[in-house]
Amino acid sequence: MERTKLSQEEIVRLADELETAPADKILREAVRLVDGLTFACSFGAEDMVLLDMLMGIDPNASVFYLDTDVLFPETYELVERSKERYGIPNLHQVRSKLSLEEQAREYGDELWKRDPDQCCALRKVQPLTEWLAQHEGWITGIRREQAPTRRGAKVFEWDQKFGLVKVNPLVRWTNEEVWDYIRAHDVPYNPLHDQGYPSIGCLHCTRPVAPGEDPRSGRWAGFAKTECGLHK
Repeated sequence: MERTKLSQEEIVRLADELETAPADKILREAVRLVDGLTFACSFGAEDMVLLDMLMGIDPNASVFYLDTDVLFPETYELVERSKERYGIPNLHQVRSKLSLEEQAREYGDELWKRDPDQCCALRKVQPLTEWLAQHEGWITGIRREQAPTRRGAKVFEWDQKFGLVKVNPLVRWTNEEVWDYIRAHDVPYNPLHDQGYPSIGCLHCTRPVAPGEDPRSGRWAGFAKTECGLHK
């Protein structure tokens, strides 16, 4: 069921009008135009940039993170550092209904080693689907440069999978622009980025990336998988 007040035509118009707009302007327009907006923050580099911008625009904005119960300790530490830095009064921890123990009993131990798609579905996609069902739009930090699956992303688009508006303010940014912003604004970030982890997911499914490797190759190494199912 479509919950947004923006029509499909308005979404297309916004995508065209804001294609070359600065990220903070895209965010401001999203906050102004989309009721029930929520920001999906993974606490990766891109999302820390957006968090820094968003807290300056709307300190009470809805922010959530998917806690799979197997994130890196450094990620959990960054969540706490971000709270100290920005407050984030409307921060939500979104988790699977299944504990790790319940998942192991039902699907077998260490499901991520045998069927990472199923594991992501249980610990990420299902909780996200339930969370987004309560909202009319969501903000993400995806960039076209990150992967072939993201090259067609727009700054404003209709998310057919979840049935709401999707806003991608950094979609045109390069990796260099992300890090220039982090350094210029002294934005806190995950120290794993300095240890060869350009993309940080769950502890068991993320490895460092060697120089020259695809930045997404550290995710689900050994599987023909580059997305967890959150983005088309």
